[in-house]
Amino acid sequence: MKIAIYIRQYSEENEAILNELFTLLLPSDKVFIEREILSDLNDRSEQFLKAKSFASFEDLNSSYDVMLTIGGDGTLLKGVTYVRNLQIPILGINAGRLGFLANAHKDDLKNVLTQLRERNYKVVERSVIEAVYADTGEPVAPVNFALNEITFTRKDTASMITIDTELNGDFLSSYWADGLIISTPTGSTGYSLSCGGPVILPTAKNFVITPIAPHNLNARPLVIPEDTEVKLTVSGREKKFLMSLDSHIKPIANKHSIIVRKAPFVVKMIRLDGDSFINTLRYKLLWGEDRRNK
Repeated sequence: MKIAIYIRQYSEENEAILNELFTLLLPSDKVFIEREILSDLNDRSEQFLKAKSFASFEDLNSSYDVMLTIGGDGTLLKGVTYVRNLQIPILGINAGRLGFLANAHKDDLKNVLTQLRERNYKVVERSVIEAVYADTGEPVAPVNFALNEITFTRKDTASMITIDTELNGDFLSSYWADGLIISTPTGSTGYSLSCGGPVILPTAKNFVITPIAPHNLNARPLVIPEDTEVKLTVSGREKKFLMSLDSHIKPIANKHSIIVRKAPFVVKMIRLDGDSFINTLRYKLLWGEDRRNK
């Protein structure tokens, strides 16, 4: 197999996971590790000298069989920025806390590699959203997409902001709030959920608009078709507001209109045999947990 491995930051636990992983590799396997992490590892051990490095999206291509991320959900989301539209299937090995997206267990690496070699897994295509400037159509940043959500929030102020929102050219509402979340089905179990948004199955063709602490008493999360173009114009007391695309944050000028829409590619996520979104929902988010069910 040709494997890319992304680790967000060095830790002894991550090194131990990688050490075990390397003992399970075959001589024919080709392994590439993110450059800064590989440098840290090689300063501490000779175990990883046979690995090669990658540093950016441009260093990868569609010849890779899989990208493994070692860490939590945030690590997997960062790993997606290296994969982008290359269609490399991605699997997260959970070394974090919840591990909702990174759901392969660090204590089950032998079984994980066996399933990967035998292709005993399913690939689930996850929708991605992107942000462009409304007046030019240009990307708002080099990485202008998100697997989870794109969020607009206030910056350097305790005052709420106003977010004028249009759907396919029709005016929807002016949200008076701390911010607004545009979430994919994948992101529906993240920030949007904590702000009262619904859980959506990953295969659903919808996005969710979820206000953050709205001052409109009748403002509620809204499920929209994924082919909807959402135009947002933010105004407030400060000159800039913050737009976050998963883990990336970018300041945007006040009253500058942004269009959020479905990206022209999907992210392929590996779901191992015996795993399912419903099981993850039930066991990790304690869906419907009730002592009467025991």
